[in-house]
Order: sequence, then structure tokens, then C-alpha cells
Amino acid sequence: MSNLGVTDTKTITIIGVIVLVIVAVAAYYAGQQSAVPQTVTETVTQTVTSTVTVTTTVGVTPTTTPTSPTITVKPAKIIWASTQLVPPEEQAFVKNTLLAEFKKETNVDVEFVGISYEDLSVRMESEQTSGKVTISVIGELHGGLDYFASKGWLEDLSKFGTLPGRTFPKVLEEYSRLYGIKAYIPWMTATYVMVVNKEAFKYLPEGLTEEDVIKGTSKWTYDAFLAWAKKLYEETGGPKVGFPAGPKGLFVRFLHGYLYPAFTGAQVKNFDSDDAVKMWEYLKELWKYVHPSSTTWDAMADPLLKGEVWIAWDHTARIKDAITTKPDQFVVVPVPAGPKGRGFILVIAGLAIPKNAPHQDAAWALIEYLTRPETQVKVLENVGFFPTVQEASAKITAGPLKILAEGVGNQLSTPDALVALIPSLGAKGGDFKNVYITAFQRIVLNNEDIKSVISELAPVLKGLFEETGAPLPPPDSKS
Repeated sequence: MSNLGVTDTKTITIIGVIVLVIVAVAAYYAGQQSAVPQTVTETVTQTVTSTVTVTTTVGVTPTTTPTSPTITVKPAKIIWASTQLVPPEEQAFVKNTLLAEFKKETNVDVEFVGISYEDLSVRMESEQTSGKVTISVIGELHGGLDYFASKGWLEDLSKFGTLPGRTFPKVLEEYSRLYGIKAYIPWMTATYVMVVNKEAFKYLPEGLTEEDVIKGTSKWTYDAFLAWAKKLYEETGGPKVGFPAGPKGLFVRFLHGYLYPAFTGAQVKNFDSDDAVKMWEYLKELWKYVHPSSTTWDAMADPLLKGEVWIAWDHTARIKDAITTKPDQFVVVPVPAGPKGRGFILVIAGLAIPKNAPHQDAAWALIEYLTRPETQVKVLENVGFFPTVQEASAKITAGPLKILAEGVGNQLSTPDALVALIPSLGAKGGDFKNVYITAFQRIVLNNEDIKSVISELAPVLKGLFEETGAPLPPPDSKS
């Protein structure tokens, strides 16, 4: 693969589009907390073996251009707990490539702990309450970091200054300032998309073109998707649509962040509405043409590569292998649109340091390393998460990654885009997901009455937000 040249400027632009779409929901979070920069005075004097160059703010506000001394890092062993990059193959990349190179450079040994959202929240609370903090760095989604910051469990990273050689878009910087502190450093972005085997385009329903699907035009709707799934089923002799609805799959995100916004305009507040009834009726009909093994699949790359399905929905990181293995066979496309718009989730992950964490100089060195443009490109190439630093765009190569980037860009730039963010519920995040999965199992798999099920579950769902005091996530907050 060659470096991006003039012909690949579209790929660079697409990475920028990912950031621009974040602006659409930034105003919501801006109103949730005060984010006034604090004056920081920090003197750093450390002597040791390995050296990592960072910038430290000395006696000025974080918005002022700081001085640039060199911070030296003592050899240490630290724990990095992360809710991201948890699947075995992703953990292998983190441990064998990223952290091996980091240790060689700094002599800092990092123990990577892949952990669930709920378990991280429980562990953070336990360590902060007991005062026995063992985690030095956490990798988590914006919603979880927002929750931790609201509890006072995160260090103010402005005391470390800025990171040279990289530019974080202003909107991501604004997102990462929570409750008056610099709560985290933007790390990765991602979304969930559809992947289509080009063979499926031979079976398009009347009135829908390949261009409609690839560009996400007004004709690429959930009704058109249903018609396509039905035609594929009837003319190929079996189901050709699949979802990661297995025990560790991410199908729940499709339910609350895609179907619900597309059909009801919200993730939570219209859970038991008449529009929600129509949504569940739609999903029941669609499921007739969905591969039955979907309830066992945790990721869709293998079913796509094996030809078990020709159309699949999943996280960008979990379909990347299909694209890189057979780039000429697959195309990444936007999700369909519903009556209320083209609902989809935007994922923002960040890196933070827990309050009173051990070895904070080593923790900051790890954050510096993980946000370097060249490191961010390695992450995209290996696991499919997109960079947060602008300098990484020029380092992205063509080929399979361009296919992935174009699909993501097309989805983000559709005029009817309806962006959803995963809510900040801390340890209750699992209960949130269980409501939607329970509804799916009872309505679609067990054929229970739709209105009865959602009327029963709605108070449970809304009660989670009342109990935690968490704000409703976009698009609920904007409608």
C-alpha cells in the first residue's frame, strides 16, 4: 500500500468529517457542566533512565502556550484498565505491538486489563472510596469518563500541559473538559456501519440503486432494506442478512442507537411510544430474513468472509478484517434511514488518569505514546478505530482502510444524520443494555405482545436515569 497522495485527499477529508459531526452534539454536553480553565502551577524535577518528551504548563492557564521541558520517566509497572480493545485479537495487538514498543522505549511495563464498562465503574468506585488506587490509566468512552469526572474520580490532566506534535480538534478538546477539569485526552473515534458483499447488489429491489446504498440517499430506507432482505432470501434460497446478536455481540447498540432514533427520534424517552410499536413490528418482519445464527455471532467479519451473509451491521473495528482480507469483495455503506432520520452512534473514547493514581509520570508517558499520529495510524490499521489527532490523516494509507473510511464518511455526512451517543450510567450501563435485549428476546424471538412488553420495561429504563441522575443522551436531549 502506498502513502496517500493527491488522489486520496477524500480519505483525509473523511477523517475530518468524523470530527465535524461531533459538533452537532457538542452543545448538549457543554451545558451539562462548567468548564472554566484553572490556573495551574507545576514544578517537575525527576531524574531517571528513560526519557519521554512532553510539554508541561508552568504557572499559567492551560490555554496558554506552555514551556517544553523534558520529563524523565522512572522504570515502573503500571495498570491500564480499558473498556476498549477488549476482544482477544485486539488485546493481542495492544500487548504484543503497542505496549511492547512502549516498554522498549521507556522501560515502563504496562499491564493491560480489558474490562467491562460496569466492572470498571465498580472498581473505580471501590478504589476511590478505599483510597487504595491501583489503576494508573483508564481507557473508556466519553459517557463513562463524564460519569467518573462528575464523581471527582479523575485527575485534572491540565497539570501535565499539552502534547507536542499533534493537534486535537477544538470540539474534542471541549468534550474532554468536564466539570472544570481536563478530564481526559481524546484517544479514538468509531461508529457502526453496514458491510455489503458486492454480490448482493445483483438482487436490489425495484427503485433502489447501488449508488443509493453507497451514498445513503433518501431512497436507502429501512423499508428498502426489508425489501432487499426479502428478495435475497427468496432468490438465493436462504437468509443473507446478519447481525452480531450473540452473547458478546453489539446488537444492543443497533437497537437503542440506530432503530430507536430512526423510528422514534430518541433512544430513551419514546421507548414505549406508538412509533416504538411500529419499530418492533418492523424488526419482527425483518427478522424473518435474518440468518438464524445471528443469535450466536459476536462479530460479523467471519460470517461475511465465509459467505454466510452478504449484508451485515457491526462496529467498524469488528468488520475491518473482512475489508482488509477481501477489499474487492466488500463495500462499507451507511445504515438505512427511518421515519425520523438516519440514526447512528458516534463513539468517542478517551484516556484518563484516576485521582491519586500511582506512577502518574509513567501514566502520562503512556498517554503521550498512544496519541502520537503514527501510533494512532497503527491502531486504525490493526483494529479499525479512527484517529483523534489531525496529523494522523496524512499518514493513512490507501486500499482497504480507504474503503472503511469512505463508508464511515458517507454515513456521517448524510443530510438526515441523527447522531446518538451512548449514555453515562456508570455501573448501571449493563441494566440499560438489558432492557433493550430483553425487549428484543421477548418481542422478536418469543413473539410476546409488543405494547405489553415495552409498557412493562419503560419505567425500568427511565428509572435508571432517575436513579443515577444521568442526563438523557442525544438525540433525546435535542428533541
